[in-house]
Amino acid sequence: MRIISGKYKGRRIFPPKNLPVRPTTDMSKESLFNVLNNHFNFEGLKVLDLFSGTGNISFEFASRGSSPITSVDGDFGCVKFIKQIAAEFDFTIAAIKSDVFAFLEKNKTSYDVIFADPPYGLDQKTFEKVVTLVFEKGLLEEDGMLIIEHSKYTKMEHLPHFSFQKSYGGSFFSFFEIASSEEETEEE
Repeated sequence: MRIISGKYKGRRIFPPKNLPVRPTTDMSKESLFNVLNNHFNFEGLKVLDLFSGTGNISFEFASRGSSPITSVDGDFGCVKFIKQIAAEFDFTIAAIKSDVFAFLEKNKTSYDVIFADPPYGLDQKTFEKVVTLVFEKGLLEEDGMLIIEHSKYTKMEHLPHFSFQKSYGGSFFSFFEIASSEEETEEE
């Protein structure tokens, strides 16, 4: 995997082979960040990366100047790897080993961007639970965005706050914003 843009553009990162992950492809990541480029100035963005795996998305945000970044994953090896790379590159990333849902229940911080990449094999209700908790707990800043990466078999467009969706190869990104529900209410 490589960092696409920012201070460390072009740098390759080699995660251990034994991590239980499916990293976001470089092509999908590049497309995702092209979309985010139209919405955000990355400098100083507060980012939460859920089911962070190798830290691929966290490293991309950090290279572009986002800080602070919180990466949450339930696998010790993933968290250890993220901490190692964050120290090596001097990234402001707090890597936390936790069940993502337990973290969302207890967390009191709000973020500009929340990215979640649950394992594709999880059921529909689990994906929906991420969206529900983020909005119920008020974890998104007013102009913030929640992005869920999922397969074509997971449907997200029926959920409150859904804004739009993009697909790249076998990966889908569903975007959620606070304003989406408010706009719908105004139209009714």
